[in-house]
Amino acid sequence: MKILGSAASNVGRVLLHQGAMTPIELAAQLELTSAAIRKHLDTLTEAGLVECSERAPYGPGALSASRGRGRPARVFSLTAKGRATFGTRQESLALSAVKYLDQQGSDAVREFARTLANSFIERNASIMQLPTIQERVEALVGSLDQDGYAAEISQGLGESTQICQHHCPIGDVAAEYPQLCEEETKMISKLTGVHVTRLATIAKGAPICTTLVPLTRRDTA
Repeated sequence: MKILGSAASNVGRVLLHQGAMTPIELAAQLELTSAAIRKHLDTLTEAGLVECSERAPYGPGALSASRGRGRPARVFSLTAKGRATFGTRQESLALSAVKYLDQQGSDAVREFARTLANSFIERNASIMQLPTIQERVEALVGSLDQDGYAAEISQGLGESTQICQHHCPIGDVAAEYPQLCEEETKMISKLTGVHVTRLATIAKGAPICTTLVPLTRRDTA
């Protein structure tokens, strides 16, 4: 792979933490010229770290078919290889550990996934005491971001919101052991107090993990 300069690497890290962006948005974010941004995007694309589309690969923008006149704006997002390059580097060790755990019994991985989820709930139990679902979502996103998930809130459909996780520190583990994603979804439901719907996951090949959270229902707990 072509050696990346620091500026190109900065572009990759911005895409990791903020998701799909247009060249204009990247130029404004990094205070670079449009020509410089396009050069870096070409380098990242040639290296297989970035891909381009005419609309965001997730969220309401991906669901909407309406477009304005003229040529659609191109958006760039990281590939799986790009996320592995610009994200954390603990995946291989984690996967080896879980594979070893899997040999200990059929329920060992499920119990491990549940333990991870319960540990996160215990550390963030105060979230459940917040008065509104929106406040819980905001607090949860902050905690996920601190844990390396590059999380943010995106507008949902109707009276709902989306939790977007642009990175998964154990994405390669979840790709082989979906129990981790399943228990994480239950964790999000528990902390927000409502039934949530997982729309996409990095483990299944999506650019990011997205979870739809309704804002109109009261606590289920």
